[in-house]
Amino acid sequence: MTGRTADGGWAVGATPAVAGLATLCAATALSSVIGGALWPVYLAVAIAVVAGTGVLLRASRRLPPVVVSLGQVLALLCLLVTIFTRSGVLVFLPGPQSLNDLLDVLGQAMAEVQTGVPPVPDSPAMRCLVMVAIGLVAVLVDGLAVGAAAPAASGLVLLCVFAVPASLADEMLPLWTFAFGAGAFAMLLAVDGQHRHEAWRGRLPNGGRQGSGPAAAAVAGLSVVIALVVGGSLTLVGTVGRLPGTGDEIGGGSGGLGIDPMTELRGMLDQGSTREMFRVRGLPSSAYLRAMTLREYVPDKGWQLGGNMPEGVSAQGELPPQPGDPGDGRVTSVQVEPVNWVDNWLPVYGRPRSIGQVEDNWRYDPARGMVYSVRARKSGQYTLETVLESPGADTLRRASGVPDVDPAYQDAPGVSERVAELARDVVASEDNQFDRATALYRHFTDGTQGFTYTTETGGDNRPDALEDFLFNGKRGYCEQYASAMAIMARSVGMPARVALGFTAGFPTDDFQTITTQDAHAWVEIYFAGYGWMTFDPTPLSDGRGVTPPYISGLDADDEEDGSSATAATTTTTAPTSGSSTSESTAPDALAQGGTTETGESVPTWHLVALAVAALLAALLTWLAIASGRPGGPAWLRLPGLRPAALAAAAAAWVVVLALVAALLWWELAIALVLLAGAAAHAGVREWRRRARVRAVAGLEPDAAGAAWRELVAESVDRGTRVPNTETVRVAARRLVKAHNLDEQGRDGLRAVVGAVERSWYSTRTGADPSLPRAVDEVRASLNRNAPLALKARVLPRSVLHPKPPTSPDSDE
Repeated sequence: MTGRTADGGWAVGATPAVAGLATLCAATALSSVIGGALWPVYLAVAIAVVAGTGVLLRASRRLPPVVVSLGQVLALLCLLVTIFTRSGVLVFLPGPQSLNDLLDVLGQAMAEVQTGVPPVPDSPAMRCLVMVAIGLVAVLVDGLAVGAAAPAASGLVLLCVFAVPASLADEMLPLWTFAFGAGAFAMLLAVDGQHRHEAWRGRLPNGGRQGSGPAAAAVAGLSVVIALVVGGSLTLVGTVGRLPGTGDEIGGGSGGLGIDPMTELRGMLDQGSTREMFRVRGLPSSAYLRAMTLREYVPDKGWQLGGNMPEGVSAQGELPPQPGDPGDGRVTSVQVEPVNWVDNWLPVYGRPRSIGQVEDNWRYDPARGMVYSVRARKSGQYTLETVLESPGADTLRRASGVPDVDPAYQDAPGVSERVAELARDVVASEDNQFDRATALYRHFTDGTQGFTYTTETGGDNRPDALEDFLFNGKRGYCEQYASAMAIMARSVGMPARVALGFTAGFPTDDFQTITTQDAHAWVEIYFAGYGWMTFDPTPLSDGRGVTPPYISGLDADDEEDGSSATAATTTTTAPTSGSSTSESTAPDALAQGGTTETGESVPTWHLVALAVAALLAALLTWLAIASGRPGGPAWLRLPGLRPAALAAAAAAWVVVLALVAALLWWELAIALVLLAGAAAHAGVREWRRRARVRAVAGLEPDAAGAAWRELVAESVDRGTRVPNTETVRVAARRLVKAHNLDEQGRDGLRAVVGAVERSWYSTRTGADPSLPRAVDEVRASLNRNAPLALKARVLPRSVLHPKPPTSPDSDE
């Protein structure tokens, strides 16, 4: 068997399929950072398209590898246009509008990546991003494993796939992802070894049976063992949400966390589905759940943490009081259960006195009023002992003295004179800090200035954005309201900061549910002797805002010494049905698992059919493999069992792929079935060709007959019909004339004809040793002088019209 016998191995053999499987198995590591179960289906379709396109393009044996890879990228792009846009040319071809739409989807995905907390929801945008990223990985792996015949090199690419989820996942990556990835890569090495082993045997038919196949199998087993041992014993993979290069510090300084808190806030409000964040029990009245406070204002960047977080104290147990906290007040016990909250910050209510049931790696900074960790992590339910009461209005009016807080809370860099003048005008008639703060608060909330809350405008950090919001637009998120009031308060001498966290949520059973749609920003102003007091300038109309009693006037405080505190903070309750624009104000907005329902559910029969088809395909594949191995039970060696099992397995896998594609789009499933039907003919032709060439190379008893049948089939594929009434010599002359065979081809054909006649009439046994070379010479001449058209490759005439005509003039 010459090297020609293996020329189709890379194009239509098992390597492309196994390379795609290895990519898909490596991508299962993304399950640590992406929720849901539908994105792997999309990913499987993308990888199948990449692999299938590579097989079709390599079938011509003339295209350079770079052209094949470009074709795979184009096929992937067409798939993305078909699934995620409705503006493609002829539905699936990319055009200017469809490319813009696709970029918009990818932009949404990037916003979710930048602002989401792993695991992010399985949204259409995330599916698109995953298909793009892993699809390109599949192109690279296919190019290395199939095109360059270097599958070992693709292991480095597959290892990179693990790097992203390993750096972002809160916990260790699941062990099964390592086993899947290592096993599939080992299978890729084993298949490659087997291909090389078969080619070697073809060149040296009398050689031994040892080759690279056993070595590849040994590498396969060793890689699985290493993956299991390393994955189960070491913690090198899984950095608990820590991005490379961030260091161990938190904040805006060098080596700090580097997050944009406002971007994270916008991301929670903008995301397409509502996710449940917390369940709170024991809260006597509505209050803001504070996650972090922002100290530093940068004119062209907005509000930031401001410097690195200090060492702080352990958050477990008793906590020191915050600056200005008198240490009195009634303590309330609140249980907070994080549901989908994975972050560096552990939210708290009011003035915390102690925290229980938290890990030792949570720290508390009383100056900022924040519980934090050097790495994002998921906490279990924790108990918070806190004071929710606040002083009354009269007490705060009498507050005086030098603020004993960091002077940075009074810095107002880059504030224009126009903004400062507006702030002075708003507070001009007030003679104490509390009334000045209240005047700024009412400037945004009393409705006389035309301010409107909307989620249709995002954050804008241009130098003139603050002026534009205050004097022109007057529309924005809570972010813009809190930013504007805080900087205006500082410009008139009041210590202020921006707090980020959540509003009260809505009651569900025996707890309060807080979701992503309750994400909020507000202002806290410092009063000497009393600490930080909440002022929320956002004009919410959905009932989610919390109004402290010192602003609402519900609890007057006439105590001269200000030592007593009023009742706990009160607020408007959860809004009535239909009055809120927030998805979080009604329990029905949540689906199981904390997300909203987004689309119709998959019918049960569809899932059952998919499971049955996959099981049947796996069993038939095993039967086809087992029936081709030497030894084993006698029933596995029944004549015709292996080809029948192969055909049935191929059909079953087509059904599986169609059912998977139908989960995305029924039209795509129909197209795949039609393509599979067309490819089936090419598959049958290739199987027959390989069987005949193998018989010739092995000099089997019917080698001459197999050689003649293959050459006749090659001629038929090129449009020539060879009548069954013609002799071999007459048919050979027809082949020479019809396909313009050159001298090398004619010589090879004469040798084949001679071998056929000797096999029929001679008493000598055994095939002519020169027959394999003669067949290769004829096929090479046919490819040079009468190359097959693409249609002839996809729909070979020798399969479509297997019955030869009875005479030269017969119709096809």
